[in-house]
Amino acid sequence: MSRWMRLGLLAAVAAGLAGLPACGTKTGGGGRPKIAVVTNCTDPFWDLCEAGANKAAQEEGVDLLFRQPEALDASKQMPIVDSFVEQGVNGLAISVINPKLQKKDLTRIAAEIPLITMDNDADKETGRLCYVGVDNKEAGKAVGRLVKRALPNGGVIAMFIGSDISANGAARSQGVLDELAGENDAKGTTATRTFNGKATPGKEYGQYFLVDGEVKTDGGPEKNPQQYPEAMLGRLTGVPDVCFVGLYAYNPPAILSAVKAQGQVGKVKIVGFDENPVTLKAIAAGEIEGTVVQDPFNYGYQSVKILAALARGDRSKLLPEGKGSAYQVVTKDGGPDQTINGLAIKFPKAADYEQAIKDQMASVKK
Repeated sequence: MSRWMRLGLLAAVAAGLAGLPACGTKTGGGGRPKIAVVTNCTDPFWDLCEAGANKAAQEEGVDLLFRQPEALDASKQMPIVDSFVEQGVNGLAISVINPKLQKKDLTRIAAEIPLITMDNDADKETGRLCYVGVDNKEAGKAVGRLVKRALPNGGVIAMFIGSDISANGAARSQGVLDELAGENDAKGTTATRTFNGKATPGKEYGQYFLVDGEVKTDGGPEKNPQQYPEAMLGRLTGVPDVCFVGLYAYNPPAILSAVKAQGQVGKVKIVGFDENPVTLKAIAAGEIEGTVVQDPFNYGYQSVKILAALARGDRSKLLPEGKGSAYQVVTKDGGPDQTINGLAIKFPKAADYEQAIKDQMASVKK
């Protein structure tokens, strides 16, 4: 049957149904549930998520709508969400960019369709049904432990991230600082250090000095994030015991590019977050100390599984409140599994983890 014949048949069916009273749930083609997933930006991280979502959609027999907004910007994300809702999706998963700004809209949407969050959470008062993702504060602490391994005697750190107002951005940053300070909700102690004859403000967290006393936000991968570590390297030329921390997937590659451009590989330590391919290869090459990874493939897979079940009236797959999934810590040589704060944490080698991602991707039917 040609595309135009199919469209004509669908139009005839729709016309016939138009006079009937609404009942049940809206579905995609052939009565299949229609599920939507909206990320917070465009990144290879979300390509993995989309692959997982596609695998679950194939297994569950649902139609999938998956979109990566062009920028880390709620004003670009929400029109996509509203468009999907207008198309009659049976459920939606979203990585929330600005939980405060988006609370009203998310509350409205959760009243219309099943809504879950992934990677970035929203206020429970919105009515979102569950959160798929790691405990970002615990994952941030794991980043802090990598920093301490890279600079065991303390030193100077600079942190870079897309946003510190998102749930994961705020939690990750605080987790790093809590681990370095050795206390919860660490505020740091205001201090000044002199680098290259210039007084530099910052905060002390235990043995570690955070330049400017704050994480540097860059606004997303489309905003030339490399410029921020480049500028920081200029301020810290010749300073020993320096570690740059990148807390969004694109940050470690941006840092590495800046460090390579200035011939500082090995002199400036780099610790990352997420499994960007450039990051994994750099860890295997010894250029980045390590990275804390989530599982974007399974974020997509699990989110679609949950929403497909909800579309069919099954709430059994909803995740319990307040229990994030386990992160992993990827380094060049790996290490034995550990139980940390009640979570079973794996420490794979970078090469092994890269192969695991390839295996995930290969598991999706073409």
